Amino acid sequence: MKLSVIIVNYNVRHFLEQALLSVRKALQGIDGDVWVVDNNSVDDSVAMVREKFPDVCLIANRHNPGFAIANNQAIRESTGEFVLLLNPDTLVEEDTFVKCLDFMEKHPDAGALGVKLIDGSGKYLPESKRGFPSPWVAFCKTVGLSAIFPKSRLFNGYYMGYLDPEKSHPVDVLVGAFMFIRRAALDKAGLLDEAFFMYGEDIDLSYRIKQAGFQNYYLPDTKIIHYKGESTKKGSLNYVRTFYQAMIIFTRKHFSGSRAGLFIAMLQAAIWLRAGITLAKNFARKIWLPALDAALIFAGLVFLRDFWEHYYYKEPGYFKPPLLWFNYPLYILIWLSSVWLNGGYDYRYDMRRLLRGLGFGTLFLAAIYGFLDQEYRPSRALLLLGAAWAMVGTAGLRTLMHFAEFRNFRIGRDRVKNLLIVGGPAESLRVQSLLNQAGVRKNFVGTVPPEEQLAQNGQHSVGEGPAIGTLEQLDEIVRIFQVNEVIFCSKDIPAQAIMGWMTRLGPTISYKIVPEESLSIIGSGNKNEPGELYTIDIRYNIAEPAQRRTKRVFDLFVCLALLAALPVWLLFSKNRTRLLKYWPVVFFGQKTWVGYAPDAGNKSLPKLKTGVFTPMEGWQDVKTGEAALARLNFLFAKDWNVWKDWEIVWRAL
Repeated sequence: MKLSVIIVNYNVRHFLEQALLSVRKALQGIDGDVWVVDNNSVDDSVAMVREKFPDVCLIANRHNPGFAIANNQAIRESTGEFVLLLNPDTLVEEDTFVKCLDFMEKHPDAGALGVKLIDGSGKYLPESKRGFPSPWVAFCKTVGLSAIFPKSRLFNGYYMGYLDPEKSHPVDVLVGAFMFIRRAALDKAGLLDEAFFMYGEDIDLSYRIKQAGFQNYYLPDTKIIHYKGESTKKGSLNYVRTFYQAMIIFTRKHFSGSRAGLFIAMLQAAIWLRAGITLAKNFARKIWLPALDAALIFAGLVFLRDFWEHYYYKEPGYFKPPLLWFNYPLYILIWLSSVWLNGGYDYRYDMRRLLRGLGFGTLFLAAIYGFLDQEYRPSRALLLLGAAWAMVGTAGLRTLMHFAEFRNFRIGRDRVKNLLIVGGPAESLRVQSLLNQAGVRKNFVGTVPPEEQLAQNGQHSVGEGPAIGTLEQLDEIVRIFQVNEVIFCSKDIPAQAIMGWMTRLGPTISYKIVPEESLSIIGSGNKNEPGELYTIDIRYNIAEPAQRRTKRVFDLFVCLALLAALPVWLLFSKNRTRLLKYWPVVFFGQKTWVGYAPDAGNKSLPKLKTGVFTPMEGWQDVKTGEAALARLNFLFAKDWNVWKDWEIVWRAL
């Protein structure tokens, strides 16, 4: 066996399918096998591999042992002279493996090989080659000097920015997304260190391969797409903690004395620094628009106060200080909380959600206004004028923001992108069908088929749109038709050509790829953001952030209602024992009033806290099989709304 390809998968089924299809093409003519180790995914990855790739050697773990352990499981069972560790969120060129094998044969000193990585927008990823994280290198990376001086040998040793990315070089560290390793080097250096759960194991293995007398190389003659951000989510505290803890493990293992102590202290400081930066960035990302709304509404309320004093009361200073420090903050808090609950901050330009939230907030304020002490009831007219200003001001703000971003005032309507499909007639029709089934609105400008298919079909329509040119004219077509999004059909267009065009057209275009026979269209425009899917998979209402918030508010509402009606349900409810036992548990968010019915198939559904009651409430005596329970849970998640929970709770009461 010449080559064993090993892929560790965790909940990225659509990307794994595309990776395996590309690996299948790249292995043609090579004596090789493919191993997939699944770390207990809940997205039916295992079923997909068994159904679509029966020739793949599959190891399905019942828990998640981590990246290093999972790779070692397959390495021990595989027999290839060379071993490739490959991420599932990647796409390889058709000749990638041939070029790597040729390089390794010509360089017997090569223990491991990495290739050129690009992201989903065609941009080069600097982690394609890296230096060892010495204290100075780590310091420059942590404080950002490597980003400020990307070409500097002194400041950017981490990404070796001083080396030409278009030329082959010996390098220190290869990225774990693609490590093409000689088994003889693995036998001498050892397998991945299982002390690393995730991150750092590639640095450690690269270091040990060099210690074993081999060299690591970077080869830019072939490239792969790495949808970086799919298997890992970098904008999280968990990433910061896991990554830097991995660096500490590496330091303790390979450094000693005062040098190790200094390095560990720096890394621990970096953990706190990066954690603080991450927290601040995440908080700012969530709070900037509500804070802007609050400032805008408050400024308008102050103006309305002065105006009403002069116009209506004709007495400057008529309103007392509590108006500014109590009433206005209370009004703003309730208005913005209501907008948040209605999803107005999840969908920034959805005027319906914004105005509905402000309307509900105003109704709530009107309801509690009469219960306030006389001192805190300055003027109902001021409340209504303030509500009107809140609606006008926040709607105007979003209109200006929309214009600044999209250069039009068509707010409330999705910006329809100009879409171009690059592929043959059959695949073009299939892609259009997938887009229609997924409910994706696009302005389809036409199809660019491969040269040979264009010659067969002539200059006429392909699919539901015209064949508007040849593949060689793609850059001109994109410019003339102002194309925003290009979908490549991998059945008709080689991966090498796809990557070449992505790099040539540049990152201003959104790129997606439809794998052969797949029901998903895959892409990602940013290396640090999750990839985007157009898929006809089921979309669950209960997975929507606004719906999950509504469910939590409903839980709290029921808790308060039960507290208010305590004597009634203690006397009459058949479930009084359960209600008493679980009331505090639900109130503090450890459970929900309504969850899934117990069923082994639940793990593929959106996660919910365990429910006190289930959709089977009232019909527990009815005998149902696992299939019926699974279907009941599926429908509950897919079509969830607050009235479903209310109906189930009412039956329980």
